[in-house]
Order: sequence, then structure tokens, then C-alpha cells
Amino acid sequence: MILERVKKEASALIGAWAARRGMKDPPAASFAPAPAHVAADVSVPWPLPAAKALKRKPLEIAAELAADLARVPGVERAEPAPPGFVNLRLSMAALAENLASVLKDPGRYGAGLAEKPRSINLEYVSANPTGPLHVASGRAATLGDSLVRILRRLGHKAWAEYYVNDAGGRMEKLGLSLKARYEQAKGKDAPVPEDGYHGEYLNDIAAKLPEEAARWTPEQFGRYAMSVLLESQQLDMELFGVRFDRWFLESELYTSGAVQKTLEFLRGRGMAYDKDGAVWLGTHAVEGSEDDKDRVLVKSTGQPTYFLPDIAYHKDKFDRGFTELIDIWGADHHGYVPRMKAAIAALGKAPESFQAIIHQLVHLFRGQEAVKMSKRSGEFVTLREVVAEVGRDACRFFFALRTANSHMNFDLELAKKQSSENPVYYVQYVHARICSIFHEAEKLMGEKAAQRLDAAPLDRLATPEERALLIKLAWFPAILQTCEAELSPHPLAGYLMELAGLYHPFYEKCRVVEPKDPETSRARLALCGGVRAVIAQGLDLLGVSAPEKM
Repeated sequence: MILERVKKEASALIGAWAARRGMKDPPAASFAPAPAHVAADVSVPWPLPAAKALKRKPLEIAAELAADLARVPGVERAEPAPPGFVNLRLSMAALAENLASVLKDPGRYGAGLAEKPRSINLEYVSANPTGPLHVASGRAATLGDSLVRILRRLGHKAWAEYYVNDAGGRMEKLGLSLKARYEQAKGKDAPVPEDGYHGEYLNDIAAKLPEEAARWTPEQFGRYAMSVLLESQQLDMELFGVRFDRWFLESELYTSGAVQKTLEFLRGRGMAYDKDGAVWLGTHAVEGSEDDKDRVLVKSTGQPTYFLPDIAYHKDKFDRGFTELIDIWGADHHGYVPRMKAAIAALGKAPESFQAIIHQLVHLFRGQEAVKMSKRSGEFVTLREVVAEVGRDACRFFFALRTANSHMNFDLELAKKQSSENPVYYVQYVHARICSIFHEAEKLMGEKAAQRLDAAPLDRLATPEERALLIKLAWFPAILQTCEAELSPHPLAGYLMELAGLYHPFYEKCRVVEPKDPETSRARLALCGGVRAVIAQGLDLLGVSAPEKM
């Protein structure tokens, strides 16, 4: 990982340079790809923030710093550039070394970069088991599962969890709704409660109820419906390529006594108090709280609000040893973030140990025409319907392309296109094309042509197109770190599209398989092998397949 080594060495030299000039708290060094019009690979903007503290012109600082950074192993040259950058150009030898490391062990490329590995609990999707999963659930699943994979790659302990809301009033509503559908199937006039669940999917469940259901209570109807729907949601996630380490049932918190114990814990810390027959959490008094008022934990009826078991659940996560909690919620939970942060502080934990990612809505289109609601759900288009139409790969890649906080228009027709217009096809096609090149090489040059590519004569790679690919491969580990910093897989999806985009001009201008020049062919096969490996690794981190034929 040449770029990581260069960044580490450069950061140390910048720190030493700042210390010699008496800077007590110098800004951290950052590194970015150099602009396309600049004949460099890495841009270092450190002189810009340092200029104010040193009371000097940024370009003067850049000129001095460039002399030091030119000594970094792997750097061919370092040059100052206005208004205050140091642009680094990496040596071909260093880039070739990096390619060799990719080819030697693709699964370890970009791995273990976390300086301080953390124990992180990621909870996502967590849809109520009262109906099928909808398209937005797929967006949450993509976001959470991709982050888990990326964080694990970087060396963190990332735990994937699905919280099943199987307690509270929703059970009774679901039971009454299913009971009405069951009686309707028997020819009775039994309307679904106005505040119940009206989706047609309950007819399917009602049709398969056993004979003894005629004697069931609404609670039994509810329990049965939830078990069927939870099993359906678990199948949806399996089909979507998402695996959870635990499906945590809300009911477990009640059977274990965790809800009551949490209330007593909060009382013991002076955070819960009685008023008007109810029990309240003093969130407004929590230091640093952004919540605007206190919240009820237990109603005057003696029933806990949904807030109390939520607090108990997050306390349980901390009690299990997790030091950082990340929850991925839908757009309708935006207002819930301040009170949960206040609750975390009330538990005695640092508010920053909890982060909520809010993902926005997904709007389905066929070209320019909006897709109407699903006939089966009665309210929304299900995730299973979309996956059945466009495939898992397209769903996951499309969802990964956008930041969570942006609204998304999902074009079903585009997702099915087998052309460069379709982002996932655009990336997968490069992987498949490279696989076909290797098959051609084996036919024309023998099976050994594609072996031990990490020992190929990489000094034969000299064209601008080859260099552009080498540089892009070098940035892959940094992209994974960007995904961690932004808590989003979209930088990786964008990177894969850029890598695929750089491969096309290389393929057009550089003949890979040339039996008359086997050494250059081996070098270019090695480069192709590196691109193929990084695309496959990147797609896998997004939960997308890397087909060998298309």
C-alpha cells in the first residue's frame, strides 16, 4: 500500500518541519488526488491552514515543504503550486510495487488500516414485523451491510444487528387486523380496524391459518402474523445478501427484566423523576442535550412508552461491550435523534458514542413515469418486488451510489439496461472483459502467461493510460477510509465507476495480449489483474457480484 506509506512518511516530515518552526499545535496533514490538469498524483494542501499560524504566505511554506517531501521514499518529485499546495508525483517503481502487493493478496489490500480498532454495533433496517419490507428498507440494508463489510476490512469489530419491535400496541393492532381478514375469508362482515393494517398481504396469511385459529385471541393472531412476517423479512434480507449477527427481539428486554432495570438505573443516576402520575426522563437537564423538553418513560397508566425499551436496548448494547453505537433510521425518525443522544448521556455514556444515520426516501420511476403503489402491500412497493424485477446487484449498487441524506429517484428501466448507461453494468462489464482477456491470453500464450503476475516485468508499464490505472489502484485503501469517515459506501461506488472509466481508454490504446511481445503482455496482464482484483474486492464490499461473463 504505497500511498499509505507515503502519507505516513510525509505526515512525519510535515510534523518535524512544523516543530522546527515552533508550531505547538499544527493542523493535521491531509492528502487528496491531484486535479486532472496537474502532472502529479497527490496534492498536499497543508500550507494553506498553516499559513495563518505562521503568518507567512502559503506558497512560501509550500516551496520550503516541497524540499522535505521530495525525500519521501516512493516520491519522484515534489513541487509547490499556487495558492499553497505541494504536489507529489510517485515513482513508477513505487506504483509497480503497489500493484504487485494487490496481485499477491487481493483480500488483504486495504485491510487493517485502523490505528485504533473499535467495537461498533450497527443496527439497521429494524422494520416493524407488521408487513413486508419496502424499498427504503433495501436502502438501509445496503448502507448498513456495506459499512459493516468496510469497517471489518479496515480492522474494526463491526457487529450487525436487527431490532425486532415485537412488543407493544402494534401486536394487538396486527392481531385484530388478521382476525378481520380471517373472518372475511369465512364470509363474515368483519372490517379491519381503522388504525389497523390494511395490506392485502394479510389475506395470504389468513388463507393459511390452521383450523384452531377460530378459537384464537387477538394476541394469538398477532403472534402468528408477526412470526410469519418476521420469517418473510429474514428471507428478504437473505435474498438481498445481508447477514445479521443477531436479530434482537424487543420482547427479550421485558422477559429479562432489562426495561425495569434500566428505569431503576436512571433513577439511581438522578435522571428519572415522577410527575403527574408518570415517570419522566430529565433530558433537558442533561449536559450538552439538544432535546427541548423532558420525555415520558412510563405513562400514568403504568405502561412504558416506546422510549424506555429503546433506552434499555441501547444500554444492553453498551453492557455487551460495544463502545460505539450506529443506528440507521428512516427519514421519519429525524426528530428522534436529539432525545436518543440525551438518553445516551443520561446513561452516563459520551453522546458522541452514539451516531444516527438518517436515510431519505426512495422514489421509483420507469423512465420519467413514477411507479404507483404495490397492489400486494396496499401501501408501498416491496423490496422483494424490486429485486425480482431488476436483480440484487442493481439494487445494491444504485443504493450505494447516493449519500444517505439525499432523496433518491430509482429508475427501474435504467437498472435493467445492459449498457454503459447502467452504473452497475458499467463496472461489472470491465471485470467480465478482463476475465475474457485472460482466457484469450491462455489460448494464445499458454496457461503460464496468467500465472505469477506479481513477478511480471512491471517496468514495461509506461503509457499515460497505464499510469492512470496504477494511480487509481493506489487510492483504493484511502477510499475505504473515506467511507469510514463519512459513514457511507458512496465513495467506494463512485471510485469503482472512475476505475472502470479509466480502463476503457487503456483497453482501446494498449493491446494487452501480444504473443510477439510476451514481456509487455505479461506486464499488462498484471495491470489488468490488479484492476480485476480491486473491482471484485470493491463490489464484494458493496454486496455486489463480479461476474466473469456478461
